[in-house]
Amino acid sequence: MTTAARVLAFDVFGTVVDWHGSIVREVDRMKLAVDGDAFANAWRAGYQPAMAEVRKGQKAWTKIDVLHRMILDRILDEFGLNHSDEPTRQNLNRIWHRLAPWPDTVPGLLRLKQRFTIVTLSNGNLGLLSNMAKAAGLPWDLILSAEVFRHYKPDPETYLGIADVFDLAPQEIMLVAAHTDDLQAAQQCGLKTAYIHRPTEFGKQQLKAMPDVSGFDVSADSFTSLAAALGC
Repeated sequence: MTTAARVLAFDVFGTVVDWHGSIVREVDRMKLAVDGDAFANAWRAGYQPAMAEVRKGQKAWTKIDVLHRMILDRILDEFGLNHSDEPTRQNLNRIWHRLAPWPDTVPGLLRLKQRFTIVTLSNGNLGLLSNMAKAAGLPWDLILSAEVFRHYKPDPETYLGIADVFDLAPQEIMLVAAHTDDLQAAQQCGLKTAYIHRPTEFGKQQLKAMPDVSGFDVSADSFTSLAAALGC
């Protein structure tokens, strides 16, 4: 397949890294008396509502680390872990800094990097994304975040901000994501789109069905198959 894209911008949580599996493993390692699957999904469920408060102007700009901690404090109460001390809470919140990549992530990124500039376009804050890249060996050319643009996806400023950073037309950027709403918002801004199917993003007990991806430029089940589709 041919594409005019010069820069691939990657969603991170769920697309590049396995947030659910990583949280479950850490909860088990810390021997917390909770269902790790339910705990991980409850934590993630608070993500969009928290960002929506910022996007709607109900809350001043607040980075994801702070939003994650607000959600964490609430669900610790819900799961009967309100006795958790401050060091435990801080350690839990840092899980998002050390999420494990999917098995195909690093090999696929290395192949894609040979032809394209590869960058993040995540709602995660810069410190979080930098620590994650170091821990997981993610070979980004540049780490970009909603924090740079002071807008959370799907605000247009995030997608168009990538084009502005590289002084490119929107159609020269391709968003790679496992979430159709993210891709549709990018498409509305003129970006090219690549869907990556991550069926176990929410765990094996909640498999994601394959959506209709006919409207996107590319679809793949891994970064390595995406690399093959893009001629890498």
